[in-house]
Amino acid sequence: MALPSFTQHLGVLEKSGLVRSRKKGRVRTYRLTPEPLKAAETWIEKRRVLWELRLDQLDNYLNELKEKE
Repeated sequence: MALPSFTQHLGVLEKSGLVRSRKKGRVRTYRLTPEPLKAAETWIEKRRVLWELRLDQLDNYLNELKEKE
């Protein structure tokens, strides 16, 4: 990956709050800040439960269709 692309990706991560940067002289150091991921993890977990239920229902329905044939 080219340096400008890499820097752009780090900029997006920094704007989202997932990383922090500090510049000392010519060196920029990045640090992960995982706290914002906790909200995303909670949201994903709620959706995971819902989608597992829906996929189980679909599986049951397809099995019923298969048995009818």
